[in-house]
Amino acid sequence: MFSKSVATLALLCAPFSVLAWGVVGHRAVARIAENHLSAAAKRETARLLGQETLPLVSTWPDEIRSDPQYSSTGPWHYLNVASGLDFPAFVRQLTATPAPATPTDAYTALLQVQRDLKDASKTPQERLFALKFLVHLVGDVHQPLHVGHAEDRGGNSIVVSWRGRDTNLHSIWDGDLVEYPGFTYSEMAATYDHATPAQIKQWQKDDVTTWLFESYQHCTPIYAAATATPKFDYHFYPAFGPTAQQQILKAGIRLAGVLNEVFKK
Repeated sequence: MFSKSVATLALLCAPFSVLAWGVVGHRAVARIAENHLSAAAKRETARLLGQETLPLVSTWPDEIRSDPQYSSTGPWHYLNVASGLDFPAFVRQLTATPAPATPTDAYTALLQVQRDLKDASKTPQERLFALKFLVHLVGDVHQPLHVGHAEDRGGNSIVVSWRGRDTNLHSIWDGDLVEYPGFTYSEMAATYDHATPAQIKQWQKDDVTTWLFESYQHCTPIYAAATATPKFDYHFYPAFGPTAQQQILKAGIRLAGVLNEVFKK
């Protein structure tokens, strides 16, 4: 629900790469979330998932992108906005227009799938669809460049190199950075899942607009690094690995918070 001009630009400048965190990162987010579910949320998600699990369905929205039946969900994975906004201006862009009938970006999609998952009048299939997208999109919006600048397509048009290989800034954050430690998703979740009770309480209290603005703010040093030294080498992971780790952890904790609230009796 952001301004029409920005929404139009975002659609015209759709990212070439929108696979935030890759398979390992998305599944680590979901596994962390599993660790923090209430008894009711565990029961209800298991009922909807059947033989599947949260980690396994976390990548489903990326897997269906090539199917024409789901082509309308492409813009759901990201939110591109202008640079240089403070928090009030950022929120104004998100809320400037009434909610569209069909989601047009990650923000409106997150709100929609939460509503659908809560809605007891929806069929089990519709609620399962909403659950799968919720798990995925919470991960997506914690990858900073999924809330990047519209003018560079969330970093997709910024050419850089990664350890001697030509690529773009967005792709590095979607895959190379998160895969650098060589963890499986279970290992990643076990290694990263050490939030304090105070952090869990605060992160789960934060509004979706706060999640998005945090990612947007992380873009500032990311863009600055690409401008200063577009040839990324072994210095890059020590500089930005902690940010990726914290964002994956926050995504998992916040996903658990949303599911606990949705299935609260």
